[in-house]
Amino acid sequence: MHFTAEQRLDGDVLERRFTLGEVPGILWTPASASGPVPLILLGHPGGLHPMYPRLVGRARHCAASGFAAATIELPGSGDRPRLAAVDTARADLRRAIEAGEPVEEIVDRLVPPLVDKAVPEWQTTMDAALSLPEIGGPVGLSGGVIAIGIRLAAVDERVRAAVLFAGSFVPAAMVDEARRVTIPLHVLLQWDDEGNDRQLALDLFDAFGSAEKTLQANMGGHTGVPEFAAEEAGRFLARHLTGVS
Repeated sequence: MHFTAEQRLDGDVLERRFTLGEVPGILWTPASASGPVPLILLGHPGGLHPMYPRLVGRARHCAASGFAAATIELPGSGDRPRLAAVDTARADLRRAIEAGEPVEEIVDRLVPPLVDKAVPEWQTTMDAALSLPEIGGPVGLSGGVIAIGIRLAAVDERVRAAVLFAGSFVPAAMVDEARRVTIPLHVLLQWDDEGNDRQLALDLFDAFGSAEKTLQANMGGHTGVPEFAAEEAGRFLARHLTGVS
């Protein structure tokens, strides 16, 4: 983890930008912490620059709860090299949704390549962050592309709890993969999300193998997640990463 810049936010949050090979990212830590703190992986759907205002708000909430937070730029997004096949699939998906056409074949072209490339990068980010003396784990996952969250929760035992947002398409094959996820889950679903298949989201929730899983459905579109829902998700992570709700 090569740090390239840093600044203090609100006096008590240290923000450091870093690179891991070709992957840019940001790490936030509570400056006043007296010992190693848990880590939250902040997922998001694309480039760091357009997502920064939302990410830094979420990171501040994490720091206020005594957590570090880390995020990285997704493959093919932001300043990273474009992935031609993924860009084509995204464009095809937008056209199919607007035309009311089936999207299953397009989703199969779009999502698995992103998952296959992104998950090892998130694992490398965990390796680097957990090697820092100020971060001791455990690790929680919050938001982002739900298919990436499914794979990461299924394959990496360091992730102890996850808040997943049912706001992106998931290949049908990954519904079976969800059965391997057994950590505590808190899933947010916007009932009127125009870019999400509601029935698939419900089927996916049913498939998760977790003994403890909560589905919180709220009325509204993709960006209409109410503030109280975010607060409840934060309490869920605090309960499972620190034992304090």
